[in-house]
Amino acid sequence: MTTEIEPKQQQLLLDHVDMRPVTGDLDEAILDRNAIVQLDPDHPGFRDREYRARRNQIAQLAMNYRPGDQIPDAPYTADEHRVWQTIWQALRPAHQKHACAEYLDSLKRLNFLEDHIPQLREVNEKVHAISGFRLEPVAGLVQPRVFLENLADGVFLCTQYIRHHSTPLYTPEPDVVHEIVGHGVTLASPKIAELNRLFGKAVKRTQTADALEKLSRVYWFTIEFGVLRETGSVKAYGTGLLSSAGELEEMHDAALRSFDLDAAASEAYDPTHYQPVLFCADSFDELYQTLREFLLNW
Repeated sequence: MTTEIEPKQQQLLLDHVDMRPVTGDLDEAILDRNAIVQLDPDHPGFRDREYRARRNQIAQLAMNYRPGDQIPDAPYTADEHRVWQTIWQALRPAHQKHACAEYLDSLKRLNFLEDHIPQLREVNEKVHAISGFRLEPVAGLVQPRVFLENLADGVFLCTQYIRHHSTPLYTPEPDVVHEIVGHGVTLASPKIAELNRLFGKAVKRTQTADALEKLSRVYWFTIEFGVLRETGSVKAYGTGLLSSAGELEEMHDAALRSFDLDAAASEAYDPTHYQPVLFCADSFDELYQTLREFLLNW
């Protein structure tokens, strides 16, 4: 059975940590955004020259983008739209079964269509009107401090390319599906958007690699892989779960820990497998209040 594996992008929160401060200089900030991780040789599309050319074309749009410009539309192909359709065939029923009410309400606000990939520009307009967050394009993975600190300013850095057509239910890195179905939708929740901002502000106050590693683990076990109890069941609010039908099914086999964020800060994880341990809040209110207080006091 083919299942979607959570993107590996969050391993960058523990590896290759860049402790350089963001200076505020626009040109340097743009350079940092586009200091990307190269396509790995084991990537499904590594030997597909046409796919790599398409990715490079879309990445170049981000390379040319400057904050404040209109977000450029990606020229998706019919094959790429079919990948989106295949993913939604798996995600729609999985969301209804496993997603928390806060996510489902936000999903309705964005109203994605199943027949084509929405443009980042369109998603950004809706999200910004709801929570004030802006989704801005980047060419690929960015350094963790750059990515996380942008959250403080209400900016979420997004890739626009989609995964290779040979593996529609698998991606080894964040693609447009993970970015908008996971993060874009949750940022259409004012409360989850606030928590993202607080993460960014906490990162800006973080001075050591060890502290950044601990904070990144809290981000992983909440924003990326958070679960909570709702109507007598365990439901997902984490973006890594909500953008993967496979992860949503497998989360019920994970060992559930109490919502102890100090413990989460010390819990190791492997992004290449389904998560064996999840930290479960008793309600959305507990998640919001506890995580908010933790970040304010960081």
